[in-house]
Amino acid sequence: MDKNLLKKYAELAVNTGVNIQKDNILVITSPIETAEFARLIAEEAYKAGAKDVVVHYGDQQLTKIKLENSSLETIADYPAWMAEGYNYYARQGACFISIAASDPDGLKGVSVDKIGTSQKARTTALKEYYDNSMSNKCRWCVLSVPTLSWAKKVFPNVSDEEAMESLWNVIFKTVRVDTKNPVNAWEKHNAYLEEKIKFMNDNNFKSVHLKSSNGTDLNIELPEGHIWAGGSEGDVKGIPFNANMPTEEVFTLPKKTGVNGVVYSSKPLSYGGNLIDNFSITFKDGKAVDFTAETGYDVLKQMLDSDEGAKYLGEVAFVPYDSPISNSKLIFFNTLFDENAACHLAFGRAYESCVKDADKYSEEELEKIGVNNSVIHVDFMIGTSDLEITGINKNGETIQIFSNGNWAF
Repeated sequence: MDKNLLKKYAELAVNTGVNIQKDNILVITSPIETAEFARLIAEEAYKAGAKDVVVHYGDQQLTKIKLENSSLETIADYPAWMAEGYNYYARQGACFISIAASDPDGLKGVSVDKIGTSQKARTTALKEYYDNSMSNKCRWCVLSVPTLSWAKKVFPNVSDEEAMESLWNVIFKTVRVDTKNPVNAWEKHNAYLEEKIKFMNDNNFKSVHLKSSNGTDLNIELPEGHIWAGGSEGDVKGIPFNANMPTEEVFTLPKKTGVNGVVYSSKPLSYGGNLIDNFSITFKDGKAVDFTAETGYDVLKQMLDSDEGAKYLGEVAFVPYDSPISNSKLIFFNTLFDENAACHLAFGRAYESCVKDADKYSEEELEKIGVNNSVIHVDFMIGTSDLEITGINKNGETIQIFSNGNWAF
């Protein structure tokens, strides 16, 4: 691993990811295995003018020990002081960087009831933090660096050292850190995504239809006032940031009750330390009414039972099949990377920032518009090399959006 590239990556996270401004507070969430990178980010944040940097370390192995040995009642009781550690800083308008680098099989064998209870308790307790993040009141960025367990899952047939080096190389490439000027590279990439976003917003599609040879045949209505987004976004003050590194998606929210048909997964989904694979979901009036899964059926069921909103969709995102992450031909078993290799949908909560003037509406008014709410937001991949997407635009015309898995324009 090239230390110079790692430093450039930390600079990119601070200056392009969350775009730290003078006297901002930065909160970093990091696995203990990635502490070195968290420290580098902290250094760069202070250089950029941050007033304070707060780091929350996580230990997946310790989490597994707790889940295996604690009662459901204990797991459901998320400590208020831990929740306040995020909610407090969200109220202050802090920036948040999350390093997503867990072991895809890290919680294998743990009761799905306990995993589901734990995740629901955390997201419920951190509601204020999620409210501020998903409405862009806080600038945030999710990115990743390798851990050995994750690297060996992606590259199982090589030595530990080779696996780590291979994953480092792929990550550096996909986040454009290997370029001469990563900031300029991201500016060009964001401009490319902005062209796609403009096309989608100018057409003001009433609905989109997705179809591929694996059986996917899904119609998605879009709510009035929806906005397509992606790449660089602006927070409520207009300060730009990149929520995901890497990112290849252009996304919006579906109308909660406007999804009908069936969709098939195209990549495994790593959820709560367990894999769900080769699954399908059938929707009627927005709700998931039936599902199948060759692997992880019980985990999928637990996820869909998180709350009523978990059975509805909160995001539809378009990603070309011919994109850097997809062309690597790797399955990353990490949603941040796999979702940016394929078109995807998300169960659960929608991004309020994808509704025009969302800050003027109450939760009840947003629900009437068709904005789904839930304690979860879980992306799953559906893109294929032959995916066709058409849309009905504001003039009632049928427009080809994707052809053979890629943008048609």
